[in-house]
This record gives sequence, structure tokens and C-alpha cells, in this order.
Amino acid sequence: MPYRFSGEDVTDPIKQFRQALGEFATGVAVITASGPEGDLVGMTMSSFNSVSLDPPLVLFSIDRKAYSLKIMEEAKGYAVNVLSREQEALSNRFARALSDKWENTLRTVGHAGAPLLESALAHFECEPYATYDGGDHVIFVGRVIRYSTNPNKPEPLVFFRGRYQDLASGHEREPEWPLPIHY
Repeated sequence: MPYRFSGEDVTDPIKQFRQALGEFATGVAVITASGPEGDLVGMTMSSFNSVSLDPPLVLFSIDRKAYSLKIMEEAKGYAVNVLSREQEALSNRFARALSDKWENTLRTVGHAGAPLLESALAHFECEPYATYDGGDHVIFVGRVIRYSTNPNKPEPLVFFRGRYQDLASGHEREPEWPLPIHY
């Protein structure tokens, strides 16, 4: 029998699967783009991942029901803005559909007009490389054409078990992995 969370609703397998996926801690990013008419779109997500170093590829996925999906599919480029702990409110703002996400949002313009959010830990400016069917999501693979990191090195915004988390210990140590094959 699969492991179950205490108090969970075992009659909802999608909820159960989502809870199990929540055991994998991730960073938080806002994906941004400019549409053909100059419409700015942005959405918070934790489904960002590296794919390849040569060529430099990253991926993220968007729910097929997302209001911004069509604009993202038509965009000539997009930006992945990796958020810092201080940007929790920004993460919440960009997680809400059909809200005014851009009011008072400090940004510069990146590749293909994609907004780069100020104070992000990192920016990855991408051109479309491929899209794939991902069930109820569309998987976007972008070729990174430029990237930058924040010289102030603030703490990352971390998402775990459906909540934002702090990096408590502050202790760093070298991992025994990744093996060279991973990078």
C-alpha cells in the first residue's frame, strides 16, 4: 500500500499525488513574456528545471487551463525569474490569475520584450526551443540566450509541502553527488 499523509482525503487521487509531489522542495520562479500585441504575462511556478548545458536548455510547464497559455505559446521569447525570499509577495501576486500583476512591479526589458523582475536571484532569457504534450500541462523547453545572477546573493524562496519555507540551518556542505554525468 502506498504511503499516505495523515488526515488526507484518500478518495481524491489527484490531491494525493499533488501532496506526494510536495515532498520535493523547489525554488520559485516567475515566467514572463510579452505577447504579439505587447501584452505582458507572468505566472508563478515551481516547475522549472535545467535540461542541458550544451545547448543551454531549461524547461517549465503550464497548465492547459492557464489564461496566459496562448500568449506563452506565441511568444518570441520568455524569461525565467528565480525569486529570492524577499519576493514572497511578488510570488503571490503572480500566482493569481487575471489580476493586475504589473502595477508597481519593478522590471527591465529582456529578450523579445520579456520582463526581467528586479532583485530576482537569477534571470534566464530564453528563445522557444520546443513544446511537448504533458497531459494537463504543456511543457516548454527554452534555449537560454542570456542569463544573470544577483550579486547580493539573497536567500532563495523555497516551496515545500504546499508552503513557503526558510532555509533554517544555514550550514553548507559539499554533496557527495552530483556525479559529473549529471552536469
